[in-house]
Amino acid sequence: MHLKVLDHPLVAHKLTHLRNVKTDSPTFRALVDELVTLLAYEATRGVRVTPVRITTPVAETEGVELADPKPLVVPILRAGLGMLGGMTRLMPTAEVGFVGMIRDEQTLQPFTYAERLPQDLSGRQCFVLDPMLATGGSLGGCVRFLADRKADDVTCVCLLAAPEGIERFRMLVDELQISTTLVVAAVDERLNELGYIVPGLGDAGDRLYGVVD
Repeated sequence: MHLKVLDHPLVAHKLTHLRNVKTDSPTFRALVDELVTLLAYEATRGVRVTPVRITTPVAETEGVELADPKPLVVPILRAGLGMLGGMTRLMPTAEVGFVGMIRDEQTLQPFTYAERLPQDLSGRQCFVLDPMLATGGSLGGCVRFLADRKADDVTCVCLLAAPEGIERFRMLVDELQISTTLVVAAVDERLNELGYIVPGLGDAGDRLYGVVD
C-alpha cells in the first residue's frame, strides 16, 4: 500500500474550516466538494490513458484520452456520496458504483448492507471515496469486496486518517496483493475510545447531511 498525504496550503485551509464546529452543513458540503477535487488531482496521477489523434483549429496532433475500460468511482455510503461530485468533476467520463457499509458501534467491525457494482472488475481502475479512515475496517472491507470481483488497482481517497486506521488498512490490503494507494488530506493524532479521529472533524455523514436517528 502506498500512502500519499497532500502538503498544500489550499488543502490545509479548507480542512481547517471543515474541522470547525461552527461550519454549517451547506458550507461543509461545499468545502468537501472543493477539497476532493484537489485530492482527486493527485489520486488520478496514474490513471490509464490511450493515445488519440485529433484535429485542432490549426493542425492535427496527438493527445490522450481515458483508456477503456473506464475508471470506476465507488463512494462508500452514505458519507462518501458527499465526495462524489468533486471526483467526477475532474473525471466526468468515469462510471460510478456504490457500496453501503456500516460500522457496528459496539464491535467497530464493518458489514456490507448494499452494493451496486459490476460483477467483473478485471482491468478496471477503482477509486474508493470515504471521508474518514478511522479504524480502517470499512475501507479495508470495501477494497476486499472489490478485489473479490477481480479489481487489481484501487486508489482510496479520504479527507482524514488516523495512524491506527492506516496501519490496519495496510495490513488488510497487503494480504490481497493488489496495487493499492491511499490519498489523504491529513493524518491526525489518534483514535479516541469511541473510534473517532482526534482532533478530526466529527461524524462526516452527520455534518454533510444532518443527524439520522
